Amino acid sequence: MLKGIDPRLNADVLFALRAMGHGDTLIIADTNFPADAISRETVLGELLRMENLTAAEAIDAILSVLPLDTFVDDFAARMAVVDDPDSVPDVQREVQATIDAAEGAPRPMVAVDRFAFYDLARDGYAVIQTGERRFYGCFMLRKGVVGPDA
Repeated sequence: MLKGIDPRLNADVLFALRAMGHGDTLIIADTNFPADAISRETVLGELLRMENLTAAEAIDAILSVLPLDTFVDDFAARMAVVDDPDSVPDVQREVQATIDAAEGAPRPMVAVDRFAFYDLARDGYAVIQTGERRFYGCFMLRKGVVGPDA
């Protein structure tokens, strides 16, 4: 254990979050996402796991140490529901609330089509698979910067 570090963050996840640079993307995936295959194509090249957590719980822990990019509109994304991209399932509402709480104000995620999301994931820094079993529990977070006064 470490002081001030959320205990839900394991050593492998902390390593990846620390190694990421400004603008790098992190994929948070549900249990149905092809995480192992896609993670092999990422910068990190291996799958990370936070298996006993929902998507919102994992993202809450991640955002305790990871700043989100403030310079772009696609600082966070959600996988859009097939044939109903404007629909926002409960799992996505929970994650949006987690992001809003971390940011201190509402910042809506962008919706990304399923297959475009897979491509986005392949180009990402890393994939973390959670224990989220609800459909459409897949998200992208873009790392921001930590200022000199932080």
